Amino acid sequence: MQRICVIGGSRYFGKLLVERLLAAGHRVTVLNRGSTRPPAGAEHLVVDRDDEAALVAALGSRAFDTVVDQVCYTPVQAAIAARAFTGRTRRYVMTSTIEVYDPATAALPAVPEGVPVTEENVDPRAWPVAPHLPWHDEAYLEAHYAEGKRQAEAVLTRDGGFAFASVRSAHVLGGGAREFTGRLAHYTERIARGDEIAVHAAPLPTVFVHHAELADLLLWAATATDFTGPVNACSDGLLDVRDLAAAVAAQTGREPVHRTVATGGTASPFSFDRHYAMSNARAKQLGFSFSRTADWLPGAIAETLTTSAAPAS
Repeated sequence: MQRICVIGGSRYFGKLLVERLLAAGHRVTVLNRGSTRPPAGAEHLVVDRDDEAALVAALGSRAFDTVVDQVCYTPVQAAIAARAFTGRTRRYVMTSTIEVYDPATAALPAVPEGVPVTEENVDPRAWPVAPHLPWHDEAYLEAHYAEGKRQAEAVLTRDGGFAFASVRSAHVLGGGAREFTGRLAHYTERIARGDEIAVHAAPLPTVFVHHAELADLLLWAATATDFTGPVNACSDGLLDVRDLAAAVAAQTGREPVHRTVATGGTASPFSFDRHYAMSNARAKQLGFSFSRTADWLPGAIAETLTTSAAPAS
């Protein structure tokens, strides 16, 4: 049994992680702003993580084996966490994102087309940090989401008094109504209606992960391994936007209608005109086994179709 603190953990794979930690017998503290209560059995601390004094006061004398941070988006938040949890935990795991590798958001090393990106392409030990940028501004943060994650990883790598690991998640699917982003529903609803899907002329493939598999990997990262540094989290198998649309079409019985967007135009989610696939080799070498996207995607599509067809409550 370990003592685990989950920051966030109120929805989707974060909530599932809390449930699985509890089921495994761990003592779990969930820290969030109070909009959603955690599953029964978890301690609940209601506090704004951005308020350092309030965070330290809420933590009191508590100490943890591991902290899992689901909602760290900026270097400012990371610096507050580094100060608040140094001396309180031996290990800190941050949920990061495939978007740290987006070449449209930073001057990153070039990767040959068709070669999945490895963790070394974004090294948090050397990444520059700019805490004085307007990270508090929601519009700025939304426009600089990938850079915020890169800088947060850098701060926790260099300034935290604990072993630090980041989990760079692929695009998360599955869970029906729990998948709050609506990106898979964009395809199921539009294809079922016969509406156009906006795609790039030559879309490149990307990687995905099932929400339950991501929860399993975070559980493993928090309680069953001691690796440090970044690790990519994606199921086996690449898909481009046309592959995804074809998988949806197989269950709707309607062929997708594609509309090619002009260069620089806005396309549907998961249509990429740049290299956007990760390698999961490091996680495998460390002992985690991934499923195949092709095996779980039909079930995720079926869940989304069922949710879309359900009457509104």
